[in-house]
Amino acid sequence: MSSRTVQFKQVDVFTPVPFKGNPLAVIFDAEGLSTERMQEIARWTNLSETAFLLPPTDSRADYRVRIFTTAVELPFAGHPTLGSAHALLDSGYTPKTAGRLVQECGVGLVALAEQINGEWAFAAPPATIVPLTGAQNDRLAATLGAAVIDFSAPPAAVNNGAPWLVVRVQDAAQCLALSLQGPARESLQTLVAEVGTHGIAVYGPHEPGGPATFELRVILLGAENIEDPVTGSANAALATLLTAQDKRPGTSFTVRQGTALDRDGRVSIAYDDETSGARAWIGGASVTVIDGTFRL
Repeated sequence: MSSRTVQFKQVDVFTPVPFKGNPLAVIFDAEGLSTERMQEIARWTNLSETAFLLPPTDSRADYRVRIFTTAVELPFAGHPTLGSAHALLDSGYTPKTAGRLVQECGVGLVALAEQINGEWAFAAPPATIVPLTGAQNDRLAATLGAAVIDFSAPPAAVNNGAPWLVVRVQDAAQCLALSLQGPARESLQTLVAEVGTHGIAVYGPHEPGGPATFELRVILLGAENIEDPVTGSANAALATLLTAQDKRPGTSFTVRQGTALDRDGRVSIAYDDETSGARAWIGGASVTVIDGTFRL
């Protein structure tokens, strides 16, 4: 059986420090691979996502990416977006426009921009927001505790290509204290399936002067049943929902994620109110951990 060797990088995303963010496998020159083969490779890497870089089909794009979890292909995901861009630039790629990249993926074109601090950020894709019904809120309250949830920001299913049930709790300590095991997990699995999301994204505010504006935890409750270390799409969903609910903490804020897993993911979110739709830019550092070749 013939094979070919392509460039490969494994990067840690949303951290400047290796092993504290969310790892991503990036496979270059993936044209010619079938969907089934990509899924097989993603299952083998056994990371939350594996990204396959391909030539763009849209002339406005710098590159195209297909994103796979160990179980399914995703039309969009945040940490693979930043991680793929980092890997491409780290390989020596020169963007069509300095300081800008355009990614082609399942949701269409996603803009990325270099920030003043040298990190990169992506523009949150458009999202649909569907608040829970009264009965669904009652079930959520019974599962997590009515006193824990901050219903001044109503829980909602937010879908920007990766759907999440976003729930605000009273503070960061309540977020970190959540234990989603046994009957609680089973109840949430039923609810997230009902509203069509991958899982639940729970966030709570830190005290002023704390390590970040919000603490966030993302629990996948579908084909995969794990806590995600750092989740770009969920942070994008949070940024979009805060705008829709008039709950923004300012023109920019920060999120810490992964604390419960001994990670230290750091996400920066900034609003661009000069553009139509008041886009949110989701940014963070990335670092290459493994740089080598992959035999296809």
